[in-house]
Amino acid sequence: MQKLLLLLLCCLPNFILGQQQKGFVLDQSTKAPLPFASVYLPAEKTSVFTNIDGSFEIDVTQQSQKLEISYLGYQTQYIPIQTDRILKIHLNPKAENLGEVSINTTYLAANKIIEQAITRKQKNDPDLKLNSYQYSSYNKLIIDNESQLLEFNQIDQDNLAIKTLIEKGRAYLTEQISNFVYTKEKGPKETITATRTAGFEKPVYQLLSIKVQSSSWYKDSYTIFGTAYAGPLGNKAFKNYHYKILDTLTGEQPAYVIYFHPKRQQVVAGLEGILHIDTTSYAIQKAKGQLRGNLIINASQDFEYFPTENIWFPTKQSLTLKPGKYQQEVAIFGGNIRLGNISPASSESPLYLKATQTNQTIIFNKPVSITKNQSAVTLSEKATQQPESFWQKNRTIPFTKRDENTFTSVSKQIEQENINRKIDIIENFKIGYFPISFLNIDLRKLVKYNNYESFRLGTGLITNDKLSSNFRLHNYIVYGFKDNQIKYGFGGALKLNKNNRSWIDVSYINDIEEVGAYQYLTDYQSYSLFEPRLVNINFYYKIKEWSSTLSHRFSPQLKSNWQLSHSAIDQTTGYRYETDSKSYKDYRISKIGIGLEWSPFSEFLTSSNKIIELEKNYPKFSIQVEQAFRNVFNSDFSFTKIGAKINYSLQQLNQQTTEVILEGNYAVGQLPLTHSFHAYPNNPTKDALLQRFSVAGIRTFETMYFSEFFSDKQLNLQVKHFFKSWYLWEYSQPQLVLISRHAIGDMTQLNNHINLDFKTLNHGYNEAGLEVNQLLMGFGISAAYRYGAYHLPNFEDNISLKFTFNLKL
Repeated sequence: MQKLLLLLLCCLPNFILGQQQKGFVLDQSTKAPLPFASVYLPAEKTSVFTNIDGSFEIDVTQQSQKLEISYLGYQTQYIPIQTDRILKIHLNPKAENLGEVSINTTYLAANKIIEQAITRKQKNDPDLKLNSYQYSSYNKLIIDNESQLLEFNQIDQDNLAIKTLIEKGRAYLTEQISNFVYTKEKGPKETITATRTAGFEKPVYQLLSIKVQSSSWYKDSYTIFGTAYAGPLGNKAFKNYHYKILDTLTGEQPAYVIYFHPKRQQVVAGLEGILHIDTTSYAIQKAKGQLRGNLIINASQDFEYFPTENIWFPTKQSLTLKPGKYQQEVAIFGGNIRLGNISPASSESPLYLKATQTNQTIIFNKPVSITKNQSAVTLSEKATQQPESFWQKNRTIPFTKRDENTFTSVSKQIEQENINRKIDIIENFKIGYFPISFLNIDLRKLVKYNNYESFRLGTGLITNDKLSSNFRLHNYIVYGFKDNQIKYGFGGALKLNKNNRSWIDVSYINDIEEVGAYQYLTDYQSYSLFEPRLVNINFYYKIKEWSSTLSHRFSPQLKSNWQLSHSAIDQTTGYRYETDSKSYKDYRISKIGIGLEWSPFSEFLTSSNKIIELEKNYPKFSIQVEQAFRNVFNSDFSFTKIGAKINYSLQQLNQQTTEVILEGNYAVGQLPLTHSFHAYPNNPTKDALLQRFSVAGIRTFETMYFSEFFSDKQLNLQVKHFFKSWYLWEYSQPQLVLISRHAIGDMTQLNNHINLDFKTLNHGYNEAGLEVNQLLMGFGISAAYRYGAYHLPNFEDNISLKFTFNLKL
């Protein structure tokens, strides 16, 4: 009995100090929640603000006797502490404060404060005021069940039992330690010195590449899991938000508490929240933003005042995500994995995600050396090998017994659900492979269809890192059922340096290629379940080619491919190329090519063996030069080809996107049609409109007929504007896209091409179109119209109607 009493006495302080009062604050008459009402403990002089749904949680002690609940325009109430139940607190409006003059005065005063905060960003935003700063951070991300979290739909029950979390471990946990350095010239740079993820021995790059939460509320946008929301202190703040003063906090650093909420949520994505604005400097002391919709979002950031620099600097930020009304998916492992998919089978409540970061060892304006071309994020070689002593020394958030158990329980769960295998499949599928042991099956070789071969069936294999990370072997073999021909290719590649930035590949192909197609050597290998242009192509040439390609990355932003090749060409039609009084049906070409791709504004993560593009920023530039040499290995022609391309994408806060592709191609010399340029036509040469009904491409001219135009110099401009999609249900999220395409070009040696009729683009080609994508399970419809100099006499021939297909993995 004495032992039991002693045990109870030891546990008593935990109950006294660890209790929470939970509840909701509502309007008395409308029963609507009052967001960001003040919940104050007079005895402890601590307070919290309610969430968007009016809910709150506040830590109480034995001395806590009552809560003081206040909200601008409402009568203050004092409520006794009752930790054994969830409180429902109804506030009555103050009649004298509801007049139009009082309300307008409140809003005008808030606007003046926000105006000052925006005007003084140059003095308060660390990125603008400081020449440099550096700090270390500890980050902890968990996915857990939300049985202990409040839901607004629970308030109708007066006495809810407060469930406790299961003690066998969280559903998912990762922690990370980083060093951050910022300079005005180079921007922010992060070095991850330690990282570990429950259930995984190697780095989970899909997780490291996620931008969970922005680090500054001063910018025009605030990003949460890849979605940009209008910033409450952005340049268009008053266009996007309403503001109201909720309170004025006293103390050593008094602050205005400003409530903000979106003006036009259906047009511009915005958050609802509060800003603590310093009454003297108008700097942010604290920020909190929330959103209830497809996801329930709670984002907050705390700042600390540094008197020497006279600046408020962020020291802690946290983010909580919960599934909303549509069970929105959150991409964590490179694919859309729902919150809940990796939860234990016995879990009865949905999951929530919480990420918390603390910043410490903050140093200002100390000279900083940043390596040239350093990535935005660098993963240290020893990041996954740090001992437990390193973690204990650098953790700033408690790591509980429950957290420790996670690494055991999740490891078993990940093994049972074969999560590593699923991640491997997703990552390889994106680039067209399916992994089996040490081999990847090339999905692009399995089945295709075109007008020349009909069905093209085959298989392709390439070795992966399970065999060796220093070399790879690849081959394929396919068969065309219409031309009754086998095509094949084989080769191998060798890594030249340990950081995976240089590879040399030697390969041979015996296959067919499309006449006039122009492929950039540096174009990223992508995979599509369906390639719409391929179906209707019928103009190919046969090619047997040896090639050697050196791939080298000068920096994360600049990659290059250098290629030597010798090819033997033969025709599949009666086409002939005539030059120097000689007609060629088959010929040989020896050439060298250099391709560069530059992404100067993108952000990258680098490790000892990987380079990952974290954030695609535009514009992106590609340039390629090819030179063919006559009489080198019996080569027949000499020509020079130059291609240049600019990709630009503008993503707006109204959730609309504009994409622009400008491409120019130029060639001089003895250029057969096989190596000329077309403008990506995608219209079958059939008489009736419905006979031409097929699938629209991504960057193709939908009204331009196959083999209608060829050029040795041309310029293409394609513009797409994507409007905000609207949610009908999970498999139907229609999105309207407006399209404008233009091309101009010419052919210098038009008479050298025999037995083929085609036109040039010297008068300029124009088409306009629209798409309604994602109508049902990735399918949509499109329509385009051909106008201008190449408008055809028969009105129907200028129109294309097609399906669209966009599958999100």
